[in-house]
Amino acid sequence: MYDVIIIGGGPAGLAAAIYTCRKNLKTLILTLDFGGQTNLTADLENYPGYEGGSGLDLMKKFEGQAKKFGAEIKIAKVEKVRKEKGGFSVELGDEEKFSAKTIILAYGKVPKSLNIPGEDEHMGKGVSTCVICDAPLFKGKTVAVVGGGNSAVEGAIELAGIAKKVYLIHRRDQFRADESSIEKIKKEKNVELVLSSTPKKINGKKFVKSITVENLNTQEKRELEVDGVFIEIGYVVDNSMIKDIVDVNRQNEVVINEKCQTSCKGIFAAGDVTTVPFKQTVIAAGDGAKAALQVHAFLRGIATSIDWVHSTKKK
Repeated sequence: MYDVIIIGGGPAGLAAAIYTCRKNLKTLILTLDFGGQTNLTADLENYPGYEGGSGLDLMKKFEGQAKKFGAEIKIAKVEKVRKEKGGFSVELGDEEKFSAKTIILAYGKVPKSLNIPGEDEHMGKGVSTCVICDAPLFKGKTVAVVGGGNSAVEGAIELAGIAKKVYLIHRRDQFRADESSIEKIKKEKNVELVLSSTPKKINGKKFVKSITVENLNTQEKRELEVDGVFIEIGYVVDNSMIKDIVDVNRQNEVVINEKCQTSCKGIFAAGDVTTVPFKQTVIAAGDGAKAALQVHAFLRGIATSIDWVHSTKKK
């Protein structure tokens, strides 16, 4: 019986493990990998105290600290979390299972993929899924943003003030973003709207050199010379392991309150898997620490002053 099982090995999960272990809580991390989306950032410049370097290097430091303080780690896919007497059981795909008094959900979310040639090869080498993270790297350069929702349009607006030229590529002839954002993007002189078009290939050797797009009406292909491609078409959250036990919103994000508590007592959540806005490494790490401290308080019986998320689910 563990005091806490942390599902996920990104900044939220690893930060949580550092704190739970330092509180002498028996901690197990179950994850498929370490670092999450932070690993995709080639040059991380906005994490306080970390003056340059890759996201991968920063996550290795997180992992090393978690291990140093005593976190047990198992590389595995979690299939199901179930409530049981005295806590929870966590079932793995190979029929192995573990028990814990509490759970911290920190498995993040995964950006939707274009599934086109050159995308995976250039990830972190010109291809990015985070304008907020990587826009400053493309100052004075030419970039493309793919998508038609708020994140894509707002990202293109931000890049317009940094890059020399911005192509905004969308498969439809109208955007799904807010009207105010659409009006702003139309006023940006260095933004070219490439509508009714879909990306077919990202080109380049070591780094991105261009992106090939196809007009869906004419089937005409066009090669746009760019230094970077930002994929802003949304994210996927796999909540199949916990959907019957905690509340999620329409985007499948786990609903939490300001104390990282879910609708099920004993289950906490942190990072990109939750409803917290601004999916950033520093925010995920902070929420991981917050969730860990709430776990410690819960296990010590200091839960009377805590208001858990209201739920209509039957527990």
